[in-house]
Amino acid sequence: MAKEKTVFVCGKCGYESPRWMGKCPGCGAWNTLVEQAPQQAAPVKANKQRPGTGADAMRLDEIPEDASERASTGIEELDRVLGGGVVAGSLMLVGGDPGIGKSTLLLQASEHLAQSGARVLYISGEESARQVKMRAKRLGVSSKNLMVLSENAMDSAERRWEEIAPDYMIVDSIQTMYRPDMASAPGSVSQVRECASLLMRMAKTTGCAVFLVGHVTKEGAIAGPRILEHMVDVVLYFEGDRQHEYRILRAVKNRFGSVNELGLFEMRETGMVPVKNPSELLLSTRARNVPGSCVHCAIEGSRPMLVDVQALALQTAYGTPRRTTNGFDAGRLALLLAVMEKRAGISLFNQDVYVNVAGGLELSEPAADLSLCAAVASSVKDTCIPADWAVIGEVGLAGEIRAVSQAERRLAECARLGFKTCVIPNENARHLHAPEGMRVYGVETVAEAMAVLIG
Repeated sequence: MAKEKTVFVCGKCGYESPRWMGKCPGCGAWNTLVEQAPQQAAPVKANKQRPGTGADAMRLDEIPEDASERASTGIEELDRVLGGGVVAGSLMLVGGDPGIGKSTLLLQASEHLAQSGARVLYISGEESARQVKMRAKRLGVSSKNLMVLSENAMDSAERRWEEIAPDYMIVDSIQTMYRPDMASAPGSVSQVRECASLLMRMAKTTGCAVFLVGHVTKEGAIAGPRILEHMVDVVLYFEGDRQHEYRILRAVKNRFGSVNELGLFEMRETGMVPVKNPSELLLSTRARNVPGSCVHCAIEGSRPMLVDVQALALQTAYGTPRRTTNGFDAGRLALLLAVMEKRAGISLFNQDVYVNVAGGLELSEPAADLSLCAAVASSVKDTCIPADWAVIGEVGLAGEIRAVSQAERRLAECARLGFKTCVIPNENARHLHAPEGMRVYGVETVAEAMAVLIG
């Protein structure tokens, strides 16, 4: 008997090769080629293979405007991350670790949408209808406009949504859905791509907003081909430690709003509860009057947020000092430590430096540079930065302090939380109106900032 021929398919980009290779020629990823049976062409109905919608071209001024293009989910933090609400006909992807709360949040959003009179279809490819009912009972979800379908075959699911004609649909998860006319297994590159393409066509032609739940790999990226994130309109990531009750929902792609928007939730027995004042929450357990602690006001999307930047410096016991960071880029940390040693005269060549951003946040904006330098200098000199001081500023290689964006909004948030003094770039200090009762120090160099902060 002749051996059945197989092909090797890249799990990231879908590149096919007749033999195994360590590095994918398509995307350059290593060890991603998986052996699969070749895709067999199967006859399908003509309406499923039509090349497009057949719509006519229209002048831009002839396209009608939809005044009610956004619908609220009833969850303020979710609406914020989505850019104000759900856009009709949009395709949204929600990814995160197992047990992080993706299904819980979307089931709660389904209840609010169904209570507004919309028809909502929840398709579960992982759980039975009874399991979904158990979660719904725990969350207090009982709307009659919410329908549950336990199905993972796309042709059967397509018949059901054509009958129901929902206004909103949740697919949990896209990796479990498959098309029976394709020979590959559910979760493979071709299945995920084709199922997502079918759902995208359905969303754009009918105006139904579709939420897709996506599994993630051990590296933290959404499983399946990278093209999945390009196809959808919105990509949301759930972050957080399952051992803690707080969850962060971050937008990394949004065609209808700002990216890098962030929402904070608290996981309770009754579901995901939005946190309306994250600054107060993140600083609630802050250690005051302790060396190595500095408060920074970050801008996440459109929201100012106060975070505690912590540093610990101690004399190294090794030939090469250690640099460990959590929530801050390691390369940026090494650059700032070199600037401090060269421009501010703070010796760090024999110091192990550990940096942590409290609360599990990731600080990627350069405006956090000066607060990190202040925390490290405070730990090295064993001197406390006053508890009601905040520090904001970008640090350059020459030791200069560069201006930051939205300085007035940052200072207003600091004043709202009771901070009395703020150290900011001198360029910002010359052009802004400080909140009443707040003292502002404008600094031009790292050395000047360190003199103000730790003497």
